[in-house]
Amino acid sequence: MSGSTVDRTQGMKLAAGMAAEPADDLGQRLEQLNAIGASLSAERDIHRLLENILTAAKTITRADGGTLYRVTDERTLRFEIVRTTSLKYYLGGTTGNPVPFYPIHLVGKDGKPNHGMVAAYAALTGETVNIPDAYTAEGFDFTGTRNFDKKTGYRSKSFLTVPMKNHENEIIGVLQLLNAIHPKSGEIVAFSPSDQRLAESLASQAAIALTNRMLIIQLEELFESFITLINMAIDEKSPYTGGHCQRVPQLTMMLAEAVNETRQGPLESFNMNDKDRYELKIAGLLHDCGKVTTPVHVVDKATKLETLFDRIHLIDTRFEVLKRDAELELLKEKALLVAHGAPRAEHDAADARHRERLRRLDEDRAFLRACNIGGEAMREADSERVKAIARYRWTDISGHEANFLSEDELKNLTIRAGTLTGDERQVINHHIVATIKMLEALPWPKHLKNVPEYAGGHHERMDGKGYPKGLTREQMSVQARVMGIADIFEALTAKDRPYKKGKTLSESLEILGKFRLNGHIDPDLFDVFVRRKVYRRYAEMFLDKEQIDEVDESKIPGYAP
Repeated sequence: MSGSTVDRTQGMKLAAGMAAEPADDLGQRLEQLNAIGASLSAERDIHRLLENILTAAKTITRADGGTLYRVTDERTLRFEIVRTTSLKYYLGGTTGNPVPFYPIHLVGKDGKPNHGMVAAYAALTGETVNIPDAYTAEGFDFTGTRNFDKKTGYRSKSFLTVPMKNHENEIIGVLQLLNAIHPKSGEIVAFSPSDQRLAESLASQAAIALTNRMLIIQLEELFESFITLINMAIDEKSPYTGGHCQRVPQLTMMLAEAVNETRQGPLESFNMNDKDRYELKIAGLLHDCGKVTTPVHVVDKATKLETLFDRIHLIDTRFEVLKRDAELELLKEKALLVAHGAPRAEHDAADARHRERLRRLDEDRAFLRACNIGGEAMREADSERVKAIARYRWTDISGHEANFLSEDELKNLTIRAGTLTGDERQVINHHIVATIKMLEALPWPKHLKNVPEYAGGHHERMDGKGYPKGLTREQMSVQARVMGIADIFEALTAKDRPYKKGKTLSESLEILGKFRLNGHIDPDLFDVFVRRKVYRRYAEMFLDKEQIDEVDESKIPGYAP
């Protein structure tokens, strides 16, 4: 590499020999550098950050073009951003135009470092390379540059290649600037010593900003992976809640974005920035994390009599016992009729009574099976019929006569709605208390401090009759109220619950409209939910085709189109 060393030395001498820049111009560019450093630290999007780095470097060095490379784990330099102003040549970053160039390998096939490519040399050695003219330079391979010039008619001349070192002195990228333009003549000149110092300072700041952003992204990914792990644990406990933990956050964000776009009405002042969106996303993902403490047999209770197994089968056996007893009684009765020489009519009457008794037992059996499934609401007459069946007498396995249904079976089979008893519902409801305790125990950073409130409020009601805190609408954030609607609508339409089928759109909106009227959900958010067709977009993503029926919005309770 003796040739390239000489060439670089000559280049530096040439740059040093240029006339000193005016102090006011240099001072202005230093101010630009300070402002750029502050803006880089504030940028959250990695693509915009990389783009801003290259744009800033081009601006303070007056370069016409430039390329930003990043060092990969595979020991290559990957093209991230390519810009040439005079050619209007823009690749990578936020342009949406992919960079079609192959990565530059830092190590050759022979295992030796690739010092022939100037960008690779800077990455390998950590040295800045300032070349006045690529066409006269020696020691580096500029074949690719010359081919580019032939295709485009461009003339690549001066190059300034600066390694990007982070706070641990690791090379994480390379900033390469092309064709410095003289501020007065407009001619292409060599990059001056002040250009080089400014670029090196910017590269250092940029490397730290990029490293910090990457560390934050990695920590966020790690944090979200832990959340996924919690939801996976819930999913492993119960396949009926895993989908819920994924769908509610998505519906929450869909409704929140619709509210954010609303420019009139009571919610016109609601606005979200990227930090607000991330905070709400995390809250949505964690809104049911407390279910990890809920017993599986309660979460998965598909029927009223289910515990570790469905006890309806025990009741089936008892019905068979009653039918056996009825048959034995018939045989005994017929034996007496024969012994007494009773007429045929009495035999026929006994058979008819037996058939009627079996028919009634079969009907009662089918009725209890239907009651066991659960539903929206149990009629009072059905509840009384269950109690009447419970008073049947039968002889159990130990030979004792007992009521046909135990107290616990009677209690479960007369559940008014769903499959849970009052005690079991309390166990289920405790998950939100556990969620709040778990989330409030975490040391949330400032931009995530509202996660416990957002996630912990989705079972509250606007009229203060919800749980666990009995908050009213005025005591809740818009985000918590949004999550309340998302949680209910997902539950109504969910097709993976053990105790019900997923409802259609029209059925779900009718129920949701009634919730609006009775003070359960936020009326303004409900209006946005319907008016902006959030329900339809969600349905197209998650519902089966047979659930997506026609919706007449004029018939939705509480909604005025």
